[in-house]
Amino acid sequence: MILGINGLGRIGKLSLWHHVSRKHFSELVINTGRNVGGGLEDLAASIERDSTYGRLGTYLHGHKAGRMIQELNEAAGTMLINGVPVKILREARNPKDIAWRDNGVKLVVDTTGVFKDPTADVNDGRGAMRGHLQAGAEKVLLSAPFKITSKGLDMPEDAITTVMGINDEMYDSEKHSLISAASCTTTCLSYMIKPLMERLGADRILSASMVTVHAATGSQEVLDRLPGAGASDLRKNRSILNNIILTTTGAAKALALVIPEMESIGFMAESVRIPTSSGSLIILVLNLQDDMDSPTKRAEINTIYKEFGEINTYLQYTEKQNVSSDILGNPAAATVIEASETHTRTASIPVNLEKVKAANITPGSDPILNVPVTQAVVYGWYDNELGSYTNMLGDLTVQVAEKML
Repeated sequence: MILGINGLGRIGKLSLWHHVSRKHFSELVINTGRNVGGGLEDLAASIERDSTYGRLGTYLHGHKAGRMIQELNEAAGTMLINGVPVKILREARNPKDIAWRDNGVKLVVDTTGVFKDPTADVNDGRGAMRGHLQAGAEKVLLSAPFKITSKGLDMPEDAITTVMGINDEMYDSEKHSLISAASCTTTCLSYMIKPLMERLGADRILSASMVTVHAATGSQEVLDRLPGAGASDLRKNRSILNNIILTTTGAAKALALVIPEMESIGFMAESVRIPTSSGSLIILVLNLQDDMDSPTKRAEINTIYKEFGEINTYLQYTEKQNVSSDILGNPAAATVIEASETHTRTASIPVNLEKVKAANITPGSDPILNVPVTQAVVYGWYDNELGSYTNMLGDLTVQVAEKML
C-alpha cells in the first residue's frame, strides 16, 4: 500500500522518518503544496537534518550511517529514502486538488494542522479535510484533535477520535473514514487517567486537573511581533526563546472523546509553554473520595502504573530521576511516569450539608459531614514530537492500513 502524508512540518517530517524506518508501506507520497528552496535537493537536506533529533542516518542506523537520501529526480519529484521510494507533490494545497488518486494513495495522514473540521464543506475555498476523500483517499488520519467551527453541529458518524491502546478498538473500518489521533498531550494524559480509572473506579474521582509544561511549537514566535487585528491573547506573539508563556489546551475536551467516563468528572486542563524544542511534562492532580482507615498511598498508585505498563508498553514506569531531554526519541512511550515524584495526602474535609442540594438534614443535627479525601499528584513525561506522538501515530496508521486490505 502507498501512504500519503499531507504537510512536511514537525509531525509530517518525523512521520516520514518513522515510515522510512518501519518500511510497512511500499511507497510514500508527500504533499508539500509548494516549492521548497531551490528544488528537490534543498527539500532533501531539510528532511535529512533535524535540530532536535539530529541526522536521519543516525536515527536509522547509528553514527556510522552515510547519506540516506539517494536518486533524486527533480523533474519527477522522486527520491529514495533508506531504500523507500518517496514522491513529492508540490502543486496543490487544497486537499480536494491533491493528486492522491493519480498516485494510488488510499490512506492519507494530514499533518498540516489546518484541516481539522470534519463537518467543513469540501467546496469551501479554504479547503477541507473531506477534500482528501474527494481526491481519491479512502481514509484520512488527522494528527490533531477535531475542531468543529460551526456551533450546533455534531460529530459526524464517520469520524472518530482514538488513542492507541486506549480506545483504538472503537475504530470501525467500515464506518469511519476520518480518524483523529487526538494530540500529544491528550495521548499522554489518557495513559495517566486510564489505569487509575480501571483500578480505583471513576466514581472515586471527585475532581481532577492537569497542567502541561509544554515545549515550544511552530505556531509560536521566535521574536516579539505585533498581534493581528482582533487578537485576544497578546502572549502568543511574544518570543518563545526567552519566555514562559501561559496558554490554553484542548486536552480536557479531547480526553472525553477517548475516555467517555471523564464527562462525569470535574476536570480542568491548563498549559504553559517553555523555551525547549521538545520534551513535555504533565502534572496531574486528583481528588479521590477515600477511607481514612485505609487511604490510597503513593505506593498503591505507583503499583497501578507499574502493572499497567507491564501489559501496555505505551506506558513506561520509572523510578529514575529524569529531565526532559531524557525523554526525547523514547520509542512509542505515550507516558513515562516519574514514580519518585508521585505524592499523596489524605485529610478529612468538612462539608456543610446545608449548602448541598437535596441534602436530607435532620432538624437540630450537625450539618457538617467529614469526608475523607486523598489528593494525589502524578508526573508524566512525553516526547511531544517523535518519541511519543509520532511513533504512536505511525502505529495507528499501520493499524488502519491493515484493516483496509
